[in-house]
Amino acid sequence: MNKNYIRQKAKAARQKLSREEIEDKSLALANQLLRMDIWDKLYYHLYLSIEEQNEINTEYILQILAGKDKETVLSKCDFVTIEMTHYLLTDATKIKKNQYNIPEPIDGIEVPVAKIDVVFVPLLAYDKQGNRVGYGKGFYDNFLNKCNPGTLKIGLSFFPPEERIEDVSSTDVQLDFCVTPYEIIAF
Repeated sequence: MNKNYIRQKAKAARQKLSREEIEDKSLALANQLLRMDIWDKLYYHLYLSIEEQNEINTEYILQILAGKDKETVLSKCDFVTIEMTHYLLTDATKIKKNQYNIPEPIDGIEVPVAKIDVVFVPLLAYDKQGNRVGYGKGFYDNFLNKCNPGTLKIGLSFFPPEERIEDVSSTDVQLDFCVTPYEIIAF
């Protein structure tokens, strides 16, 4: 199946989820993350959920990161350059939704990509080879292509993988893992 078909299918499946299902599955997913051997790192990049898109509630992951005294990095998107600027989450960080309802830091202490150890990657769908389908703008592929080779890329999904995404491009970056409420899949 191609990305456009998979993207539409995944959006439809997420829209069917109730608020209660989203919360329950998000908490179960966060508990799966606790089982992973990834907590010896320092800088963790996390996205803040777009509630209107029924995304995974990453608040539970934020709580884990805070409880483990990890440095949490959030991004701000530039829709002209398709680049993201990364900021350290602190008590002083102010968050505002952009025109696409993406919660982003207004500004703050900038974090170089080279410092980021783990990236929790948003996605609509993924396949059994670790390829992912996002919203289609390319922000995360641009970002992940700049990360160190050892940076862990962990997709977060409510659903199991698709068999295969047919139209993977050379700029697409594969995941190392995908975590669902039910399992941890390594690629």
